[in-house]
Amino acid sequence: MTAPTEVDLLIIGAGPTGLFAAYYAGFRELSTAVVDSLPEPGGQITAMYPEKMIYDVAGFPAVRGRDLVTALVEQADQWKPTYLLGRRALTLSEVDGLFTVELDGGAVVRAGAVLITAGIGEFTPRPLPAGQDWLGRGMVHFVPSLEVHRDQHVVIVGGGDSAFDWALALHPIATGVTLVHRRARFRAMPATVRQVEALGIRIITDAEVTALRGDADGLREVEVAVKGAAEPVVLPAHAVVAALGFTADLGPIDSWGLEIDHRSITVDSTMRTGRERVYAAGDVAAYLGKVKLIATGFGEAATAVNNIAVALNPEAHLFPGHSSNAE
Repeated sequence: MTAPTEVDLLIIGAGPTGLFAAYYAGFRELSTAVVDSLPEPGGQITAMYPEKMIYDVAGFPAVRGRDLVTALVEQADQWKPTYLLGRRALTLSEVDGLFTVELDGGAVVRAGAVLITAGIGEFTPRPLPAGQDWLGRGMVHFVPSLEVHRDQHVVIVGGGDSAFDWALALHPIATGVTLVHRRARFRAMPATVRQVEALGIRIITDAEVTALRGDADGLREVEVAVKGAAEPVVLPAHAVVAALGFTADLGPIDSWGLEIDHRSITVDSTMRTGRERVYAAGDVAAYLGKVKLIATGFGEAATAVNNIAVALNPEAHLFPGHSSNAE
């Protein structure tokens, strides 16, 4: 049996908030381990929109998702956190002032405090029924690399922000992009919809994808049923991006005795949950007036870590001084 990993702070979730928390915990001279069910750091950004531009991170007029994650990992790596990726945190117990967290696969982490930065939790893409036989063979839910779709005909299914963002991102490199949505109204931001329309990207509304067809060499075309039309529309397609949203839950964290409402963990102004030395930050944390932004998560991570430092050592100062003053 593998020996337990022993650290001052266990961070559950390797998205932007968790990565910044790992950096800040190192700055506070706390040893850390970072657990995430995904095989790479970056959380939702890495899994869902690594190529998309992000516009609301302080200091960056715009930053590509994967570049932000790379910078956060590099920042955290100054303090050598232990990464336990591709692992789910299953149970949380406390003995003699230390938390024990069991991970799937049999690994165990012992820590003085726990910081949950799990974002929206574990997410599962909503399926496109007509395309399930083509999943991984021409149909995808996310676009990890835009270059894969260079010179392709791409059909995007959905009406939310992700669908329109992918349309904008793929338009310069794809041979053709068509967006199909089952309603006439969109959930995407109006400004983004106007951008897509201004580029002349084809949008088919009140429509559903009813069939994907191809051969051994790959996907070739998509059949779309349009409300009120006598015949279906057949579109050339080398790839279909099913951007239909996802379902999410906190998994085993739900059973850890925390106050949880709609996949959010209630915290106080120190980011502490109702359980001593268990904190939460980022999208998973909830309090009155909360605004779910990456920038918000960064501030919450610093607040949580500074309060954790005092919880672990009552003689420590809550505010350690500015990093620019460090030797």
